[in-house]
Amino acid sequence: MLHLRAICPPERTDETLELLRTHPGAAHLIVHRGASVSPEGDLIEADIAREAADDIVDALCTLGLDRSGGITMESLDTALSDAADAAEEAAPGEGADAVVWQELLGRTGEESRWNATFQAFLAVACLLAAVGVLTDSSVTIVGAMVVGPEFGPLAAIAVGVVLSRWDLVCRAGLALAVGFPVSMAITLLGVLLGSTAGLFDPHAIVNNHQVDFVYQVGPASFVVALLAGAAGMLAMTSAKSAALVGVFISVTTVPAAGYAMVAAVAGRWDRAGFSVLQLLVNLFGIVLAAAIVLIVRRRKQRSEALLRPLSRG
Repeated sequence: MLHLRAICPPERTDETLELLRTHPGAAHLIVHRGASVSPEGDLIEADIAREAADDIVDALCTLGLDRSGGITMESLDTALSDAADAAEEAAPGEGADAVVWQELLGRTGEESRWNATFQAFLAVACLLAAVGVLTDSSVTIVGAMVVGPEFGPLAAIAVGVVLSRWDLVCRAGLALAVGFPVSMAITLLGVLLGSTAGLFDPHAIVNNHQVDFVYQVGPASFVVALLAGAAGMLAMTSAKSAALVGVFISVTTVPAAGYAMVAAVAGRWDRAGFSVLQLLVNLFGIVLAAAIVLIVRRRKQRSEALLRPLSRG
């Protein structure tokens, strides 16, 4: 279940109440007249089934509440109510399969911005990857995969392409286009300083065979990227966020960026080039698979929406 709050001008309150009262996926309807100060208006609350959220939010936006008032939603972990159970049963489909497109836009939009936190995480992840390459430690490589925040912008690009939100695509593309070069430059500097100080020898990567998979590009690289992108988008759209950890461990984006810098310092330009290619293959594969998942789920949801009136009739 989701908890919905809608701020609406007084002249829209009755329409909003009627919409929620008659929708089978809504329960626990509450109205606070004159409760909103800025913007001025009435506050309406309701618990709605996740699978009905997209339909309800679209209807509220048709009334103009997203412009003249405001609409917010938050997940409910527990709802002990026969009315809530009835709303979930009446709403078509399963809650875990439902895609709340406005929620998805909000989540990916927030995670797609280039900022100091994103840059710091990406730089730390690339540095960890470099350490893993230098020490021939696959465990450290896995740690770098988990720390890397790059899936957020990649998911945002897929969402933006499918929903024709080019502002989101540009913002996420900027985060990746700036984030990776800056992180790789920081990693290059770190490797150079460590090598100069005698902490490690970059040329040791020639014999570090446990991490060779990072730069070895092949059909399997693209297949893994596709599977990772599909799993990640399924997790985001079905609220199965715990599965995202597995996605992070399945992709070779950050490790490839770190390996490229170590190989460059060691003068192994062939490995550096293949690492950059590995990075690009994974980025493209993740976005492609994520977009395909969204297209399939969107078509399925539209088909269910078309069949809904027939089933009611």
